[in-house]
Amino acid sequence: MAAAARGVLLLSLLVLLLNATFCSGDTYRRQLSLELNPGLNSSVSPLPPGINLVHIRSLGDGDTLHFLLCNQGPPTLLIVHTNSTSSSVQVDWPAFLSGNNSGSLRVEPENSVLHSNALVLVRLWEYDDLNDTADPQTVPPSSFLPPYELSRFQWGPLNSSTLDPQGPGGPEARLCGGDGSPAFSQGELCLQLSTFGSGGRAAGWPGLLHSANSSQLGFWLQGVRPRADRARFLLELQGLGRPHGPGRVEVRRSIDDEYSPSIFTVSQWLATPPDQSSPVLGFVQWRPVAYRRPQPEFSDTTPCHHSAPAAVEAAASGLGPAFYGAEAEASGLNISFGQPGEPAYNTTQYLSWTVLAGVGAPPADSFSPLVICIMAVGLGTPLLLLLLGGVFVCVRKHRLPRGRATGQSTRTTAWPRGRATGQSTSTTAWPSGRATGQSTRTTVSEASEGTLNALVGV
Repeated sequence: MAAAARGVLLLSLLVLLLNATFCSGDTYRRQLSLELNPGLNSSVSPLPPGINLVHIRSLGDGDTLHFLLCNQGPPTLLIVHTNSTSSSVQVDWPAFLSGNNSGSLRVEPENSVLHSNALVLVRLWEYDDLNDTADPQTVPPSSFLPPYELSRFQWGPLNSSTLDPQGPGGPEARLCGGDGSPAFSQGELCLQLSTFGSGGRAAGWPGLLHSANSSQLGFWLQGVRPRADRARFLLELQGLGRPHGPGRVEVRRSIDDEYSPSIFTVSQWLATPPDQSSPVLGFVQWRPVAYRRPQPEFSDTTPCHHSAPAAVEAAASGLGPAFYGAEAEASGLNISFGQPGEPAYNTTQYLSWTVLAGVGAPPADSFSPLVICIMAVGLGTPLLLLLLGGVFVCVRKHRLPRGRATGQSTRTTAWPRGRATGQSTSTTAWPSGRATGQSTRTTVSEASEGTLNALVGV
């Protein structure tokens, strides 16, 4: 058993070494920088209250990613990928702030742009789930309340308290606001953009795997007073880009739920060319789970569901038309939260959801080092014990006498001649006729009768 224990320990150490050597993750790194309202001269083009444009530049070895978050109109995250390390964002601010801002934002040189896509948060729907179905498709239209149009929200300023150039993974920006209605008197809707200089995972649930080519957008609703007795929500999203169709949603499955307990799937909305065999150009990825508390426990998780993407009319986003002009093509997708039997929003008055957006193929989850070690020990221990048992049997067998290896044995018993206790000595003889299946047995008792007479005489 000591040998088996040593074998298991050596196997575990070997797995850890191999994982550290070959499975250390994405080692590609980018240099990140943050700027607010790039190129703005506030004396010439003063910003309207609450309007801000955040630009995070992600410089690679031979390319650059530009992440732009703007709250003019519905909040929009624009990602532009170029093959130049000197590309820059140019904004015509007077045109950008005007009602007709088509083409007022450019990334130069324009011929360096490889791909771009934008994610727009259009509106937030609230409905009364009286029948506890958690399915907006089955709820009567009268149960829907007027939506919250995010284009009409009043957003707080971006300053040192909401901008973090040195976030855990890279620069971060947070937008919080409301529509001024009584429902938002004590609450707010917030968005947080996080960027990353290398691959890894953000702390906390849902622990999405990110790469240096992706950003993370957190959405949460906190303290907003519900308008329904059993309030549930639906978030309406749009994807903007050059004409390539609405894309597709894939659901990938895994047996590893270490970073999102009980969640074994990840959903991803892929931007693909009409030729489905071409590489993926961009993605929006999320785990189908939301949370009902800021510091959730397992009981605070709730599933979310998505609709099929479909072509829609582009929302009046400030950032979308400013970059794409009339060439923008929009596709829509809805995310609904909750499932039957679970508490409604009224219980905690909190709801959060996280999504990853980037260019190229989305990051793919693999088994973590912990799961690999558990599998290696769980599967390797029985195999190791079987191997050691087989070796022990083989060694034991080869150490026996040569005669025992043939399965034959010889046994001889000698009884003393003078057995005065009345016991007899038996001798059994097997004749050669045994080979034909017959046997002869002769028993001879020596001195039995003389011993009996002697006892009687006494």
